[in-house]
Amino acid sequence: MVKKLIVVLDNIRSHHNVGSVFRSADAFGIEELILGGISPRPPHRDIHKTALGATESVKWSYSEDSRARILALKEEGFKIIAIEQTEQSIPMPRSIGQSDEKLLIILGNEVNGIGPTLIDLSDEVWEIPQFGIKRSLNVSVCAGICMHNILAS
Repeated sequence: MVKKLIVVLDNIRSHHNVGSVFRSADAFGIEELILGGISPRPPHRDIHKTALGATESVKWSYSEDSRARILALKEEGFKIIAIEQTEQSIPMPRSIGQSDEKLLIILGNEVNGIGPTLIDLSDEVWEIPQFGIKRSLNVSVCAGICMHNILAS
């Protein structure tokens, strides 16, 4: 069972997406939300509009250099999972093993995804199985699916 889940939003463009992830992070009780790179951060009215107060209830931090922060958490025993569609990605597991008590998931830019340096730093790359033509989910929707799947298993 996952005891700690940290979510990293790296280079997210949209204030609304960040706010929506805050709201889901509160709903699922994650350990921390890390905003990295160009990701907007509170206080901002567009974040507050979709977060509905979750910026006050979710522990969060900002790191200009997501890689350094993720590396430090990896040294603390967090398993690093990139959520991305790559040639190496595997379908997100339906249940998470007991050895994965401390997980960190990385979600990337809405257009360009997660950069190669963070992909290379990851222990695994997961993608959410999709069956439509576009094979594309909004980053905040993806975050909610991941948080639920990880913490409900």
